[in-house]
Amino acid sequence: MTAVFEILQKDAAGRIGRLHTPHGVVETPTVMPVINPNINTIPSSEMHQFGAQILITNSYIISRKDKLRNVALEKGLHHLLDFDGPIMTDSGSFQLSVYGDVEVTNEQIIKFQKNIGSDIAVPLDIPTPPDVSYKRAEGELETTLERVIAAKEIVTDNMLLAGPVQGSTYLDLRAHSAKTLSKHAFDVYPIGAVVPLMESYRYADLVDVVISSKKGLDPVKPVHLFGAGHPMMFALAVAMGCDLFDSAAYALYAKAGRYITVTGTSHLKDLQYLPCNCPVCSAHTASEIKSAFNSTELLARHNLYVTFAEIRNIKQAIREGNLLELVEQRCRSHPSMLSALKRLYNYSPWLERLDPFSKSTFFYTGPESSKRPEVVRFEERIGRFNLDGKILIRSNSVKGEGTYDHVLNFKPPFGAYPVELSEVYPFNAEIPEEMDSSATGMALQNVIGLINKNRNGLFYLNLPEQYTVHPLYETLKKIAIPLDEMPSENL
Repeated sequence: MTAVFEILQKDAAGRIGRLHTPHGVVETPTVMPVINPNINTIPSSEMHQFGAQILITNSYIISRKDKLRNVALEKGLHHLLDFDGPIMTDSGSFQLSVYGDVEVTNEQIIKFQKNIGSDIAVPLDIPTPPDVSYKRAEGELETTLERVIAAKEIVTDNMLLAGPVQGSTYLDLRAHSAKTLSKHAFDVYPIGAVVPLMESYRYADLVDVVISSKKGLDPVKPVHLFGAGHPMMFALAVAMGCDLFDSAAYALYAKAGRYITVTGTSHLKDLQYLPCNCPVCSAHTASEIKSAFNSTELLARHNLYVTFAEIRNIKQAIREGNLLELVEQRCRSHPSMLSALKRLYNYSPWLERLDPFSKSTFFYTGPESSKRPEVVRFEERIGRFNLDGKILIRSNSVKGEGTYDHVLNFKPPFGAYPVELSEVYPFNAEIPEEMDSSATGMALQNVIGLINKNRNGLFYLNLPEQYTVHPLYETLKKIAIPLDEMPSENL
């Protein structure tokens, strides 16, 4: 079976999609709760009530335990987990990364996943950790590629097959892995071995790894970010083009008494009040959850509610065209996330090619907003303005505008544009009254570029003091005429 993935709506590199599987259609982006077949904190049959459309479990664990293996082979994986929706199965790569070896071959585990009725199977790839030697990363990647490509010959029925992208923290290897796998048309592309980056808060490095992989992948295929289970970083990952996530965090954090929010994690023992209105938090106080006999289960349920609520927030943001504004809000929850945001905008030229041209309103949330794809797009298209005669550049209406051949509005972080476009996206941007130096500098630099490309025009400036104190304004004055410096008889 070749997977059908319909892309319904886009914003930045993120999208709302529909992935067709043997057990139903999954709307992405979404999270696959990880189900440990040995320990069930929350019954799999109840996962739908949180918003889960698809689960993920470990086929290697199932294959190693007689009771689990026999039920899965005789009655099927969906009976074993008591879940009627799609189920993805991992291959034992996690155990390989932890223990260094597993007692199964790639061919055996693929056939086992097929025999138990997995919807999406994962080959036995090698999850090379960050910062190993280039030689090791390159060698393990070649083994992974051989195994993953070989798995295509084993899967002949309706089961979908994942093609994991590896390469450690070497961006050229990630790109090579992605390009090689794309030639073989896998159904889902997981980006693997990134958990150590997230556990050590190396989110900026994660951005490099994901985008280097995305650039090499088929843009119309779904991408799974392996091990990304905390809602704090979902919006960032979706904006980079990730469609699927898997989360064991809801259960692992609950076991450790940790309470998940979209801005981080708190220890339940430190909470006197619950900053959430999910069904668990609405029905219990912090004290009640702490003392409850099923405290771990209650906490796990809360963690799942928060996880899927964030997914819904992200989907709505994509529909409204303000995903990057949500990303900017979420990335201010932790210094390492803010570093990731800055790294993301290093790739704004790439994002610009994927970002829709028309949205609702551009909201400026901070200095990083001046690096967004819309600003890059405007900067690249400044040369399309052909201006001559007398041109006024102003931030507010001034007396005598009718005497000019052209009137341009000035608004950071963009610069100058025809007043007729003021209500058109993105020039309808909502910006604060006092702009930061980053946005002002970007706008002034763009004005300088505009004037230099239209040397037949005579440009006049009428900008408030907050913009004239920027160092670039002195450069601008050399090629334009400030109205406040002209003799009154010339006005």
